[in-house]
Amino acid sequence: MNEKLLREITPLTQSDCFTIHSRVKSEFNFPLHYHEEFELNFIQNAKSAKRVIGDHIEEIDDVELVLVGPNLQHGWFNHKCKNTEIKEITVQFHRDLFDERFLHRNQMGFIRTMFERSLRGISFSKETTQAITPRLFGITKKHGFDSVLELMSILHDLSTSRNMRTLSGVSFNNTETISYNSRRVESIMNYLNNNFDKNITLTEVSKIAAMSDVAFSRFFKMRTGQTFVDTLTEIRLGHASRMLIETTHGITEVAYKCGFNNISNFNRIFKKKKDCTPKEFRQEFNASGIRTFI
Repeated sequence: MNEKLLREITPLTQSDCFTIHSRVKSEFNFPLHYHEEFELNFIQNAKSAKRVIGDHIEEIDDVELVLVGPNLQHGWFNHKCKNTEIKEITVQFHRDLFDERFLHRNQMGFIRTMFERSLRGISFSKETTQAITPRLFGITKKHGFDSVLELMSILHDLSTSRNMRTLSGVSFNNTETISYNSRRVESIMNYLNNNFDKNITLTEVSKIAAMSDVAFSRFFKMRTGQTFVDTLTEIRLGHASRMLIETTHGITEVAYKCGFNNISNFNRIFKKKKDCTPKEFRQEFNASGIRTFI
């Protein structure tokens, strides 16, 4: 069956910096989808609803705030939520609202890093969400330049907030790119994404970077925040997740196609990272109301 994920055409025009929608609704009824724009989404009173961002699935609390980057699939679903007065504020803004050269100015470092992380989806802490909530409701009453300044201020405060979580796998949204501010790291990441199905060793990639194993390990973790092994595992899991969603390949076949040479090891790592087995993960995405296509 040739299935096509819903691409949303947002109401944001090229003449506007951003669009904002504030609503109270009784249920979530929009299918899993993606769009070109960034989306900042605030939800209140929807405890036990289910959120899907990329290959990440999670029940939400009574209040949440997430930032979804361009072309990353996402959606919210009723699941176990019983509340019929769900409050939602959705802010969508162009990916070029901040010019690329502007983002690389020193003062924009935190926002640039947040945008890069948003390509995998970001969930902000409850404390941050509660602090930002009055301002999100307030921005709906602002107009013109004041509203743009307030949005930029909110984004800056979010970018410097503590305990934000990156949600989706590192390689799931592989149509978009993340800048690591290092040509060496970017070349290594490209190599890993193109060869994840093969046996890749630390010595092999260290040679590509023209560094010793020890020096490369230290350099890579400093630049990415993760060890080489953990990064390679995340890349393989991201590709495996996409394959579980988009194909009918068996679990064992998916494991071997993504570089895992032991099915037991694949199942163990998958469950540790995603709190469910590969089989359960596929069932979640195939469940009625989550995997909705046109």
